[in-house]
Amino acid sequence: MKIILVPGFWLGAWSWDRIAPALEAAGHDVVALTLPGLESVDADRSGIGLADHVAAIVAAVDEAEEPVVLVGHSGGGAAVHGAVDQRADKVARAIYVDSGPLPHGAAINAGLPDNGNGEVPLPPWELFREDGGRDLNDFTEAQLDDFRARAIPLPVGVARDPQVLADEARFDVPITLISTTFTRDEIDQYVAAGEDYFSELPKIKDVTIIELPTGHWPQFTKPEQLAEVLRDAV
Repeated sequence: MKIILVPGFWLGAWSWDRIAPALEAAGHDVVALTLPGLESVDADRSGIGLADHVAAIVAAVDEAEEPVVLVGHSGGGAAVHGAVDQRADKVARAIYVDSGPLPHGAAINAGLPDNGNGEVPLPPWELFREDGGRDLNDFTEAQLDDFRARAIPLPVGVARDPQVLADEARFDVPITLISTTFTRDEIDQYVAAGEDYFSELPKIKDVTIIELPTGHWPQFTKPEQLAEVLRDAV
């Protein structure tokens, strides 16, 4: 099976370095993407929006001869859902890692602070610790330092542009939601409340939810466990 790994905000293909080899060892053809504007600190991020990230994933799907599995982490999950909407017939399963299938018209995170130059830098860690947040659970200080040293500013449009969906065939694509910072009970509550990140779940015909308790970046904090869950999901 061809598996396309899509990173979240501030990350590139390198963020899957501890995941991809385990999937390849299981016999899969693995491609890890670096999305537009996240190639380097010096990359041109002007004018890049969510549609550009979706288009990059669609292009990778179109290169495959057979249906693929898409794996999207965090904000990358919203772009994955946009690609599923455009290529439902070519996606065998979509997997969302502490993410969800963002609905039409919603932005991924419009509240993230930008630097005034069309970029959203990685915020201070304190922002992720507010209100008892679980995002940084299981991180070591060395891992946090490495993450910050390698983080690339995000094009602001990716965080703020509305999702654009048009084809209800997306609801026919099976999904797996690997939740690391929410429990299954909490997800059920968010679904009942109509929260954006989970409002598409009741419409999708085949949904599997797996809890993997850790921080928001399990590819760093629990890579072996995440790789195992991904192998099972595929």
